[in-house]
Amino acid sequence: MSDNAVSRRGFLRTTAGATAAAGAATATAGTAAAQSEMPDFGEVADVDGGTEDLRGESEVTVEVGASGNGGNLAFAPAGIWVDPGTTVIWEWTGEGGEHNVESTDGPAEFESELTAEAGFTFEFEFTEEYAGITNYQCNPHASLGMLGAVAVGDDVPTVETGGGDSGGGAPQIPDSAKTLGIATFFAMVSTLSFAFFFIKYGGDYENA
Repeated sequence: MSDNAVSRRGFLRTTAGATAAAGAATATAGTAAAQSEMPDFGEVADVDGGTEDLRGESEVTVEVGASGNGGNLAFAPAGIWVDPGTTVIWEWTGEGGEHNVESTDGPAEFESELTAEAGFTFEFEFTEEYAGITNYQCNPHASLGMLGAVAVGDDVPTVETGGGDSGGGAPQIPDSAKTLGIATFFAMVSTLSFAFFFIKYGGDYENA
């Protein structure tokens, strides 16, 4: 067996090992990046509407009468995480009959009127004094799962989730993980291209 054949095989084994390692690293990084923490919304995490981390926003909107729970009987998002000082605006879709928004437990207390008017809004500012998790519901449809919760501030109990949004969609991958994946992909392609070039033409250069 020629030295060229041995060196090529050794190079190929090294390249394959590096490629596999890079792929494993990318998969691990992607899985870790997809993991995140969200407030422990309890039963609200199990109803339709999803949960979202909306920190960094001064105002956020929650749909009242969104599709879910067997009809237009959901808040969307049902669970939200906001900073102190954020104003939450509930906006009625006009679907699913009459709805209201009323707190059931937690540091904040609020109650809207009962209405089916599309475009009707009710708002509440969650200042520092309301830090924690406040649960609320639509009184006529609470038994059907029309529940919601607002987590305020960082000092709230959290649970690990599959992503920043647990509303049933794909996990949200942070930009840093996307960048790592792209960079690793190009590194793998470059490595394989070089390996192909070496295997095909390496002997010619060595024999020249």
